[in-house]
Amino acid sequence: MRLARTALAVLLCGASVACSASGAAPDSVVTRAEEHGTLTIGIRFDQPGLSERTVDGRFLGFDVDVATHVAAQLGVDAEDITWRETTPSRRETDITSGAVDLVVATYSITDRRKQQVAFAGPYFSTGQDLLVRLSTTGITGPESLNGRKLCAVPNSTSALQVKERFAQAVRLVEYPRYPDCVTALLAGQVDAVTTDGVILAGYAAQHPELLRVVGQPFSVERYGIGLRKGDTDGQAAINDAIRKMISSGAWRESLERNIGPSGYPLPAPPEVSER
Repeated sequence: MRLARTALAVLLCGASVACSASGAAPDSVVTRAEEHGTLTIGIRFDQPGLSERTVDGRFLGFDVDVATHVAAQLGVDAEDITWRETTPSRRETDITSGAVDLVVATYSITDRRKQQVAFAGPYFSTGQDLLVRLSTTGITGPESLNGRKLCAVPNSTSALQVKERFAQAVRLVEYPRYPDCVTALLAGQVDAVTTDGVILAGYAAQHPELLRVVGQPFSVERYGIGLRKGDTDGQAAINDAIRKMISSGAWRESLERNIGPSGYPLPAPPEVSER
């Protein structure tokens, strides 16, 4: 059957045009996966429940499951994935430089980012929220942050959105990683941490006796899979893979296993429509 599909693809492509057996463009992630049997995928190493490297070197979380499922649909086995750590300040550069083939790292789809990279998905929807100390009673939403210290990471729009839309007198503090922000929050050096609620829920679950998520989301964030701009074949193939993960029940099962224990309310699957 595979030989028959290959022969058909060659006929469709024509002898004078270079193409893969799948018919995808030569520079598509589909072709790279097909020809090499490997993928390099950018993820976060420090987001509990979503994407985390354990002390024994394993990679666990919902984003990891999504990336592994997509890779499998592209013909790449889990053991042939190279996981590379990426951060908000490096995601676009990692894609455009070719350091990674895909980014699956709580990567919100925005028009600004679309100027540099393409997205497939979305595969998850959440909203921006606040993480505070359990003893804090005066912070009920972003409007409560005037005069307080708010932590976020570089190249994230979360803290800036709070300052521009809700609390012009907030004092912004940046640390390289969210775990650094959480440490600063626990130490009383900042008053709140902001990013997407599902990310904050993972940190709250690590310190349930000390931290809580406010639970008043004030934005809509749609997570997409980042890939090289112009790779329409890759977008289509990845969108199909996400739809299959949702329809098979694997999407929900992964959410319940990885995110459910944090108490974060699990959303319905998003409509996969990014082009």
